[in-house]
Amino acid sequence: MTIPDKPALEGLEQKWDAAWRANGTYLFDRVRAAEVGRAGVFSVDTPPPTASGSLHIGHVFSYTHTDLKVRFERMRGKTVFYPMGWDDNGLPTERRVQNYYGVRCDPSLPYDPDFTPPFAGGDNKSSKAADQVPISRRNFIALCESLTIEDEKHFEDLFRQLGLSVDWTQTYRTISDDTIRTSQLAFLRNLERGEAYQSLAPTLWDVDFRSAIAQAELEDREQQASYHEVAFHKTDGSGDVHIQTTRPELLPACVALVAHPDDDRYKALFGTTVRTPLFDVEVPVLAHPLAQIDKGSGIAMICTFGDVTDIIWWRELDLPNRTILGKDGRVLADAPDAIVTEQARAHYAELAGKTVFSAKKRIVELLGESGELIAVSKPFSHAVKFFEKGDRPLEIVSTRQWYLRNGARDEELRDRLISFGQQMSWHPDFMRVRYENWTNGLTGDWLVSRQRFFGVPIPLWYGLDENGERDYDRVIVPDVGQLPLDPTTDVPVGYREEQRGVPGGFEAEKDIFDTWATSSLTPQLAGGWQRDDELWNLVAPFDLRPQGQDIIRTWLFSTMLRSLLEDGRAPWTDASISGFIVDPDRKKMSKSKGNVVTPADILAQHGTDAVRYWAASSRLGADAAFDPQNPTQVKIGRRLAIKVLNAAKFVLSFPVPEGAEITHALDASMLAGLHQVVRDATRAFEAYDHARALEITESFFWTFCDDYLELVKERAYNQSDVGQPSAALALRTALSVLLRLLAPILAFATEEAWSWFEEGSVHTAPWPVAPEQDGGDPLVLQAVGEALIGIRRAKTEAKVSQKTPVERIVIETPHLDALTAAEGDLKAVGRIVAIEFVPGETTAVREIELGEL
Repeated sequence: MTIPDKPALEGLEQKWDAAWRANGTYLFDRVRAAEVGRAGVFSVDTPPPTASGSLHIGHVFSYTHTDLKVRFERMRGKTVFYPMGWDDNGLPTERRVQNYYGVRCDPSLPYDPDFTPPFAGGDNKSSKAADQVPISRRNFIALCESLTIEDEKHFEDLFRQLGLSVDWTQTYRTISDDTIRTSQLAFLRNLERGEAYQSLAPTLWDVDFRSAIAQAELEDREQQASYHEVAFHKTDGSGDVHIQTTRPELLPACVALVAHPDDDRYKALFGTTVRTPLFDVEVPVLAHPLAQIDKGSGIAMICTFGDVTDIIWWRELDLPNRTILGKDGRVLADAPDAIVTEQARAHYAELAGKTVFSAKKRIVELLGESGELIAVSKPFSHAVKFFEKGDRPLEIVSTRQWYLRNGARDEELRDRLISFGQQMSWHPDFMRVRYENWTNGLTGDWLVSRQRFFGVPIPLWYGLDENGERDYDRVIVPDVGQLPLDPTTDVPVGYREEQRGVPGGFEAEKDIFDTWATSSLTPQLAGGWQRDDELWNLVAPFDLRPQGQDIIRTWLFSTMLRSLLEDGRAPWTDASISGFIVDPDRKKMSKSKGNVVTPADILAQHGTDAVRYWAASSRLGADAAFDPQNPTQVKIGRRLAIKVLNAAKFVLSFPVPEGAEITHALDASMLAGLHQVVRDATRAFEAYDHARALEITESFFWTFCDDYLELVKERAYNQSDVGQPSAALALRTALSVLLRLLAPILAFATEEAWSWFEEGSVHTAPWPVAPEQDGGDPLVLQAVGEALIGIRRAKTEAKVSQKTPVERIVIETPHLDALTAAEGDLKAVGRIVAIEFVPGETTAVREIELGEL
């Protein structure tokens, strides 16, 4: 037993991380897993953090929650499978690489093996595309690979400092060859079963990223707008119809006017036509229940496409497509065929090539000149759809994309998704409603293709006809043995490289998968699906999916969908959902708001156990405020961790004689109370309520330190006291139990204290189990503790030291028997010569005679 003279928290993270690495403390024991079978394994579908930038305090918060449960299950005897993944691919990584190196991808450029980026982090003062050097796709992907690997090293270092009990030999990257093979294989199986399909359709489009965006990646942001009242002209010459629009720049794309079928103001117009202002195109006036009677003038123009409602009207009313916006967000050079007059084409020519903003400004000027602009309202704020990582409002353009069926148009599939969600256990349970609301609110299938560069390639080619045009009905599918592959460099079976891009040959699919299309397969990636059948059968379906509440609609839903389509089951039995970290003003922390706190300084200043305590103090699903200037809960956690070390040193200073037994009522009482704590904390951990487990354990720990230790230390010191062995044994027993109860939270302090008197790691020690029957009465310690408080108060009120002896004291108590059983310890701690207990309704000091100090 080697106990430092002055136990301290500093340096424990490095010391014990090195020991855990050397001893393989957290490695998945596959041999034992095979022996105990699936029921003896606890597997976690760990969230793979996006490897682009730095981790923030929210990561510390949520990943600690998972680790608390994992450590508990490991101590309960489960063989734990706790992997870690890195989410490398996707738009965030591309954006970081662009800004970090000052480059942008231009697929038309050739590969430069000697390319050196102009910047290397911190040097790039501008992230504008015009200031970025264009490079080939291959060069760009190489930079993405390089930077994400560096980010992952920093992430692992921080997670190790945080004490996550991850098996670091079980890691994966969402851009590795294994991952690409798994993702491509899953898609090909979707395609074979008819669950994946391609369609040319209106698509939500980010003009900066030049990529399609899925419904799950949308967010509403408030934007300023004004209603422009514009005059459409009745074809019969009987007057005008006034509509109000916030997007007058889409007038060239107008295909109809629409009003609610019950709107008496416009019933007479249904079935007639009007001519558009400026462009003189004849369009019908139609009825549809989605038109809002109380919005604007009650009649709206349908354009292809201004918003999602336009798409619905376009489909259901079977209207023509007159798209005018290109993928760059600018007005197309060629006017729609319906614009035929010389003046109308001249008006359109003034808009061609302009951005949406500039086109709106010019068309308002033209409408003013023509007298067709009736009025402009005062600016107001309204919700506009953005890509969650984008900077400009989304537009809608017609593109050909790949989709996965997700239940939006398949009632049976949607019902099965809801049913599987209901069969799972959710922590907290109310998060299930968010999943169900999202599933029931889907408006379209899952768009899984992206027009980007760093990601998993869609493994397909297309046959070219005799004119060299792509034949979308001739999709060329690879053999499974060819996976992983990149169709832009690999050749389909039966073709030669020289047939690429020539009539009668083939052409590669250049799109990649949406990052969620790969992340939705994290159970398969971590668990060895279609790669290691034995491992897959040991860990799947997983026990736990931990994640944030904001990605229920993306990650949780998409993983559920892929598992249902592939295996016909839910991918996990339980889902634990963490809340958000908010700043002192209760605003969610995010990079866009500039209020993110990085954890490195907090961990260095206060120690890991203090930060873990802060995280453990919050229940799942509950938001937690964090003030880096005054992290109160972190400071409380540090105080607790230090107290654990000091209390352990104090307890271990009392030798336990061989053959010692619990013979004293106070010792038995303390242990009986501790056993109840074990029962309650165990139930809390089982229910994913780590905050309750901590609250129960911490409360008893302070009672143990403040009351019990003080009460028995005289007896424990006195080798000649017949009660010394009982006190020493009770202290050592309690220390062992308390360290194990606190081990999931205070990972480093408990390991340090455990090493002073036990072999092995506290984190692989068995979780404490309370006996079915206790020999002690918890009331004894409670009653003596109340009496001790009264004695201390009496001395304080008398303005004397707590060491002042007491000649005589009278204590009123409703617990006569309990106090009598521990009279000797109470006398010793209070330095009392004579004590008298009298019956009463409360415990209080009625008389006290103080002696000389």
